[in-house]
Amino acid sequence: QVQLVESGGGLVQAGGSLRLSCAASGSIFSIKTMYWHRQAPGKQRELVAYISSTGTIDYADSVKGRFTISRDNAKNTVYLQMNSLEPEDTAVYSCAADQIKGALLTRYWGQGTQVTVSS
Repeated sequence: QVQLVESGGGLVQAGGSLRLSCAASGSIFSIKTMYWHRQAPGKQRELVAYISSTGTIDYADSVKGRFTISRDNAKNTVYLQMNSLEPEDTAVYSCAADQIKGALLTRYWGQGTQVTVSS
């Protein structure tokens, strides 16, 4: 089992910055890729960014150049630095982690943290 707890959300004005954190606990030795997703009201959940255990990173086109994902394996934490925030970034942001044990992959989710960007 893996537990994920996000923090760092809040209310910020357009153009501002926030840093989200996602702390993992439990069977963390088997965690591979970690993700940030978001879901705005009335919209489908979308992948924002991911970082693999080997450091491969990718972003949604809508956040490239503004968001940075990073990972501190010593702290079992993944971060999402969000700069130049726009009202369209308003959403519940959730982290996820893939645990691989043998041939079995399980994705765990955090509870989410609200990010609200005012214009």
